[in-house]
Amino acid sequence: MQLHLYLPDAVAAEVRRRAEARGMSVSRYLAELVAREVHGGWPDGFFEKVVGKWEGELERPAQGELESRERL
Repeated sequence: MQLHLYLPDAVAAEVRRRAEARGMSVSRYLAELVAREVHGGWPDGFFEKVVGKWEGELERPAQGELESRERL
């Protein structure tokens, strides 16, 4: 399906910039945005790309002491 879309110049420029930053055509970038908004959930292939990619240990640094504040 082909759709036509009218955007204010500033919005169109930002869409173009974001599409270029991702190495995508504006059409593909917008199609992915719309699909994500309509379908929700995780993008296709998300878990295959992400799960198992972490290397190293997960460590939580010391949190320090709570600061004292004046009562309101």
